Amino acid sequence: MLGGAVVVALLGVLGGGAPIPTPIGVGPGYRLPAAPAALMRGAPVGRFDCATTPHARTRAHVELFANRRVLLLPAGIGMAPPVVRDGAYVLLARCSYALRTTAPTGVVEVVPGSRATVGDLFRVWGQPLRSSRLAGFRGHVHAYVAGKPWRGDVRAIPLRWHAQIVLEVGGYVRPHALFLFGSSG
Repeated sequence: MLGGAVVVALLGVLGGGAPIPTPIGVGPGYRLPAAPAALMRGAPVGRFDCATTPHARTRAHVELFANRRVLLLPAGIGMAPPVVRDGAYVLLARCSYALRTTAPTGVVEVVPGSRATVGDLFRVWGQPLRSSRLAGFRGHVHAYVAGKPWRGDVRAIPLRWHAQIVLEVGGYVRPHALFLFGSSG
């Protein structure tokens, strides 16, 4: 019996255990489009061009919370239309940027060596991000990487291989320390 208590205590310290379900936000502020006007045209966005040649990609996971509700990263960020969809997934696009989303899961595909950051993701997405703003939500933005608080500009967080990044505004949601990527990840 003592062994079970030790395991439970360790899971609490290490951030394990059952995840606490967090509802998905409802309303237009939580349902944001994937593509701003520049991306719709396939125009350069910041230092990124829209490339037609396929690239190998690594993956990072980005979770967003506003007022203790999930704010989904939509499928199709960084993918210029016309796109081919299969339900909620974007399978093909005219061209893709160095960072993109193909599913509304928070997984961001990144071309290795692009030095992409969370700020770049929001720029390509066409949504504001700074210390007091997360998309359409205002308030102090808290950032966590691998479950630990990020000190510094939230836009500077690197989108590295298998990074687990959480951004929150308007209330605390316990940040996940890791994300289980599939075998292709």
